[in-house]
This record gives sequence, structure tokens and C-alpha cells, in this order.
Amino acid sequence: MTRIQNCINNLSTDKCVWFMRQAGRYLPEFRKIRSQNPNFVNLCLNEELSKEITLQPIRRFNLDAAIIFSDILLVPNALRQNVIFKKDLGPILEEIDIKKMESIDEVEFVKKLKPVYNAINLVKKSPELKNKDLIGFVGAPWTLLIYMLHGKSPKNIDYNFLLKDKKKIDFIINTLDKFLKIHIDNQIKNGATIIQIFDSWAGLLEEVDLNKYVYETTSKLVDFVKEKKIPVICFPKGIKDYKKYVRLVKPQAISIDYEVDPKFISENIDITVQGGLDPKLLMGDRDLMKKKAINYLNIFKDKSYIFNLGHGVLPETNPDTVEYLVKLVKEYK
Repeated sequence: MTRIQNCINNLSTDKCVWFMRQAGRYLPEFRKIRSQNPNFVNLCLNEELSKEITLQPIRRFNLDAAIIFSDILLVPNALRQNVIFKKDLGPILEEIDIKKMESIDEVEFVKKLKPVYNAINLVKKSPELKNKDLIGFVGAPWTLLIYMLHGKSPKNIDYNFLLKDKKKIDFIINTLDKFLKIHIDNQIKNGATIIQIFDSWAGLLEEVDLNKYVYETTSKLVDFVKEKKIPVICFPKGIKDYKKYVRLVKPQAISIDYEVDPKFISENIDITVQGGLDPKLLMGDRDLMKKKAINYLNIFKDKSYIFNLGHGVLPETNPDTVEYLVKLVKEYK
């Protein structure tokens, strides 16, 4: 069993480490590939390059897991809602066509995402991944729903106006439930040893809406992953009540964001905790970053804890800082 799986199964309090968005934009070797491949969706669907990008941070740092280089929005793209990524704007999704989406079947969906599964298979077979986990992932139904309805990043929006057509919303949620399970299943079959569910926009919702859009929808995916006998980590970024989330969704590990009090989490949540460190700290004073990182390690000293950030590695991060942080975690006693 790997270090992370020992941690998730509460078999060890040894600290392990990986980073969200560790494969990508802050590494010069990635930026070289990206400059030659301006279409981000096509890059994600290039199995050889996806494999290479996934393994780049594994070669550089003593990390305990690789996470496949992909994107949560490949799912709506495979559901016939075209997605493009524009520089300085982020993802742009065309308007949903329900009739187009209604007629898609599993064969077409899997065919569109086959390069992702092939890349996972290639990474899994790589000798560089020996004794390390390979993390596959999906976006949570709520986060994908809000992207699909809004057509771009939903930051600072009033989501209520997007949810007026209840029949349409229910169709999209049911469609996502079906095809996210297919996507998860194919990632596992091809070598993913952990699944992480990213609910990047859970923090948008008011308490009254969380049950329908987060707790119910995500718990179905969590149950599905558990049936496959591999660990599942959930990251409901921005959610106010992590304790309630853990109780209702029942993941095996919970990834916390940087606005959460880690001491409260340590005292109130019994499952394995992941993350928390503000990624902006990696771009500032190194002594302050060290102090904050050690604070997390001390708080979770006697608990199962996966060191990670409270969001993804930022593009401006110096790789040397990442290396320093990994060594700090590995040498922690």
C-alpha cells in the first residue's frame, strides 16, 4: 500500500505530500510544451504529452503522487458543449444545446475522452511512478453545472437566475451523474489509484441550496468510487461547514481550502485531512511560508494528514520553492 493510501486508511501518521496543479503552468518544461500547443483542450487530449506533463513534477520533486494532467471541463466538452480556453479569460463554454446532449451515448462519450484514459494507462506503467499513487479526478456536479450554465468562470455571480428552469437543471444534473460515473470508472480501469472530486465553486451556494446541489449529488459519486474499492478525496472549496459536509457526503479524505481554521478541522473532523496552505505563500517570504507550513504539520502531527495547498499551485511560483516545501514536509518529525 502507498504512503497516501496508508494515510487515508488511518494506518500511518507519516506525512505525505502532493500538490493540486503540480503538473503544469509553473514549470518551465511545461511552458515550453504549452507554447507549442496553444489549444489547451487538444493538449489535454494528447495522451503522450499528457503523460509527459503528468510526470514532470514527479521527476523534479519527491512527491507521493502524480495527478493526471487533464481538466474538469473535458466532461462538458465530451457532452457536446464546446469548450475553449482563452488567454487571460479562462474557459469559455458555448451555450448548452439540450437536444444535442440528450442524444449522446456512452460509446461516443468514452471515445472522446479515450486519450485521457490512455494517458493514465501510460503514466501508470511508467517506472517513475513506482510506489506512488496516480490521482484521477472529476469536477463535482455543482461546479460543472454552474460552468455549463454560465459559460465561463462563475466568480462573483448571483447563481439563482441560472437555476430558474428546474426541468433543464434536473436533466443536466442527471446527465452529469451518469457520465461522471462513466468517467471515473474508466480512469480507475486504466490505473487511477485515487479519485479526487473538485467542487471549486461550492462556496457560491447558500446553505438552503447545498443539499440539492452539493451533498446529494457529490455523495452519489463518493458512493460509486467506494464501490470500486479505491480512496476518494473531496475538495469543496469555500464551503462554510466542512463538518456537515463530511457527515453527509462521507468521503474518505477531505481537502480544505486556505480560509479554513486548521485547528478547528483537526478538533472536529475524524477522517484524513488534506491541504490548507495558501498557495500565495509560495510566492512570498520563505520564512513565513515555512512557519505557516510547519503550523499545519504541527496541528495534524498525530493525525492522518496529506500535505497540500488550499488551492492549486499558482503560475508565478518558483519551482525551487516547491522543492524546498517538499523537503520540509519529508524531513518533518
